[in-house]
Amino acid sequence: MRSVRIVAAGVAVLAGVGCATTVPGAATWPGETLARAALTQSDFPAGVNFDRITEQPGQPDGAGGPGSMLSRPAGCANALTTVIGASAERGPGSAAKYAVSFDGARIVMTLLSWNLDMETLRAAADRCANFEAFFDPASEGIPITTTDLAGLDPDALGYQQTMQLGNSPSSVYMGFQNVGRLAVFGIAFPAPNPSIEPKATLPQTFLDVFTRQVAKMRAS
Repeated sequence: MRSVRIVAAGVAVLAGVGCATTVPGAATWPGETLARAALTQSDFPAGVNFDRITEQPGQPDGAGGPGSMLSRPAGCANALTTVIGASAERGPGSAAKYAVSFDGARIVMTLLSWNLDMETLRAAADRCANFEAFFDPASEGIPITTTDLAGLDPDALGYQQTMQLGNSPSSVYMGFQNVGRLAVFGIAFPAPNPSIEPKATLPQTFLDVFTRQVAKMRAS
């Protein structure tokens, strides 16, 4: 998905306006708020691989990599990330991102300094409940389904997206939730790695991590 960055225009406007009152206390940079709210290595069992992800400012996620696959209906291969990018605030400190790896799963969590458009996300998931993806216009379509994933808060959205390659289905798991003025979304991929001692079972491990992340954001 496109890197999310906070708009600084409001700061410039405020700098040029005289204020009659002063609000006591120190301002908090959005990045500091997200850093305090994010889970850390200490929140996971010993042996889990934890990586804080730092993206290049001003550069979209996945820059230089392959583009999104073609799909029928059009736009379904990246429908949810397109919705997130459309409503994104932009600027340093607008997002905090980390990955945790178990034997069995790699989970990437992204905290945002703004709210997700949950209604549009739900509509995109409904529109793309069943679609086909194509490596190129001449290739055979790959059936993909987007189904609800139970186990998150009632105000969250959870989805299981399953690709059917021959007789081998492969699923990824996603969650989206607004928490006060912030938001979080996460995605989990199957990733066997016997060198990591702690084991993951999908989707349960993903649901556990997502729920703990939301709880820490509420407590921060």
